[in-house]
Amino acid sequence: MKYLSAYMLLSLGGNESPSKEEVSALLASAGAEVDATVMDLMFTKLDGKNIVELIEEGKEKLLTIGGGGGAGGGGGADAAVAEEEVVEEEEEEVDVGGGGLFGGEEGGAY
Repeated sequence: MKYLSAYMLLSLGGNESPSKEEVSALLASAGAEVDATVMDLMFTKLDGKNIVELIEEGKEKLLTIGGGGGAGGGGGADAAVAEEEVVEEEEEEVDVGGGGLFGGEEGGAY
């Protein structure tokens, strides 16, 4: 995945067809190890293909799969409600009582 990400980052930067050396250099600059076998495989699969067209094809395939969420198909909405409830719970203040920093009387000796 890091190889494709580097390739796409270089493409986004204006290089329509990044080379193996450019991808390797980008990965090395980020401190990532480069496996020549994996790099060769990726470039073999990308040979003669336009990355923008591949992304568009991928989007179309994702649309046919759907977003999940179980039999009802409303999983996204349920997840959003559940997350909202969690956020509300986290925002509640808890009064532990006892006053003072360590539970003693305010202004008392610690």
